[in-house]
Amino acid sequence: MEDDNGRGISEEKRPPQGASYTYWVREATADAAPLPLPKKLSQNDIVSSQSQSPTLGSVWNRAGTWEEKSLNKWATDRIKELLVSAGTLEFSSGKAEIAEVSKCFGDAFLVTVRNKKRVGYNYELTLKIKGEWTVKEEKKMVKAHIDVPEFSFGELEDLQLEVRISDEKDLSQQDRLRISEDLKLFLQPVREKLLQFEGELKDR
Repeated sequence: MEDDNGRGISEEKRPPQGASYTYWVREATADAAPLPLPKKLSQNDIVSSQSQSPTLGSVWNRAGTWEEKSLNKWATDRIKELLVSAGTLEFSSGKAEIAEVSKCFGDAFLVTVRNKKRVGYNYELTLKIKGEWTVKEEKKMVKAHIDVPEFSFGELEDLQLEVRISDEKDLSQQDRLRISEDLKLFLQPVREKLLQFEGELKDR
């Protein structure tokens, strides 16, 4: 069978009987352009692209449209490191320090949008506190926890602390209240350390 230009149509491609239309399938030829294959970027490609354009983000995202990168590992480790380095606070009848960050849960990320970099995070913390207070004219070791409810980038002015003192039978209600008020003074050094973290996050 031939079409109007004299070209043959194979039996497999002959339209079914009674069909109201006709179609042709072009056979693959040797000179047909092959489909492009994915190419792995070499180190030279990466260096070349970096020298040609100051585009933020990955090499594959030269348009800088949208790219999100998780910074969770770095952020969690850095928050713990900074808070433990806050040092010892002295009170009128005692002293205390952040012995450990027992809970550090959240996310930190870097987003590239239209070739502009944006960072953010959302975390909640629990700080393990060890201290010593004078109780009934004797020095007593006291353990406590400070919970830092959920906070986000740019919201550190609203930071809050919640104090939990371990069950110590020798502490009166008045002693607990006094120690709790002392421990709330950790708010300022904790805020300063988290502000330092925010500054480092911006430079990532």
